[in-house]
Amino acid sequence: MPVMVAGRQMSEGGAAPAASGGEVLLEVAGLKTHFPIRKGLLSRVTGWVKAVDGVDFTIRRGRTLGLVGESGCGKTTVGRTVLRLIPATAGQVRFRGMDVFAAGRRELRRLRRHMQIIFQDPIGSLNPRMNVGGIVGEALTVHGLARGRERDARVAALLERCGLSRAHMSRYPHEFSGGQRQRIGIARALALNPELIICDEPVSALDVSIQSQILNLLADLQAEFGLSYLFIAHNLAVVEHCSDDVAVMYLGRIVEIAPSGELYSNPKHPYTQALLSAVPEPDPARRRTRVVLTGEVPSPIDPPPGCAFHPRCPLAVEACRREVPPLVGRAGCGPEHRVACHRADEIRPGLLVEMTENTIVEMTENTKPDG
Repeated sequence: MPVMVAGRQMSEGGAAPAASGGEVLLEVAGLKTHFPIRKGLLSRVTGWVKAVDGVDFTIRRGRTLGLVGESGCGKTTVGRTVLRLIPATAGQVRFRGMDVFAAGRRELRRLRRHMQIIFQDPIGSLNPRMNVGGIVGEALTVHGLARGRERDARVAALLERCGLSRAHMSRYPHEFSGGQRQRIGIARALALNPELIICDEPVSALDVSIQSQILNLLADLQAEFGLSYLFIAHNLAVVEHCSDDVAVMYLGRIVEIAPSGELYSNPKHPYTQALLSAVPEPDPARRRTRVVLTGEVPSPIDPPPGCAFHPRCPLAVEACRREVPPLVGRAGCGPEHRVACHRADEIRPGLLVEMTENTIVEMTENTKPDG
């Protein structure tokens, strides 16, 4: 007998028809999120933290955009601003052609059903005073989609699809492991039959063995329900596994964006090359040269002029210190590959690794004793 899960009919085998892909689901243009710095008895604004400072990207139906970068670069702020959990300073977000920031209270409430989030912390994101049935079913009640036995049946079906059971509905979050709590969070995100899910580092707090289970679950759900993901992470190996496209952020801006295969095989931005050099090599017989960047990440309160990466970039020239490079296509790149670097046309894959290896050789030769 068919079962309804989040408003979609599943066959006894669990399969449901996936939504057709191709069309743009989410468009983000010029997104900025600045937080005020207040000081004194009157809490006057003395400056701004430029957490997100001009971000542009699109997500197509049924695809995953991976958003990567160092901690503090603004990845999580982008995801929460897109959902209007944090107010935007400037820019535009359009979901299925609708302006999210211009939506009134009623329109935003309807949008909430189609845009959900999986939080990074599987403990803090669950209400400890509510049982699992209440946590997952709360959205169904708030939006008037199901009550009573119908709600319980939907919640049970969601939990079972996410690897839990009906018996877990009466239990509380503290009775579960970290992986099980994240499954509860995924079930809650699915409850309203969304089209887009913001995955805010959904596996970073989990053991490695559990990470693979959650990633496989997310992939299965995407294929089954035609979901689109904005997958936020700092682990490039995880992003390569689960993303169709990848955007690299640095200090509030996207510095490179491309289809996953092309970005990993043909990185054009120096920062991207440095990040990729830090990905662990699974084969112990092979050794990878690590590109160690000098200096510290600049403060988002007072970012440097020109390219924000230039104080740490070994390839920086005078133009990098004066002008902000636009995020555009470059020579030797595919049509969907865009880079924000003045010297991108000159950079080949592995250039920074070669420079690092040459430096190591020179240092070794200089320390050899004479004769």
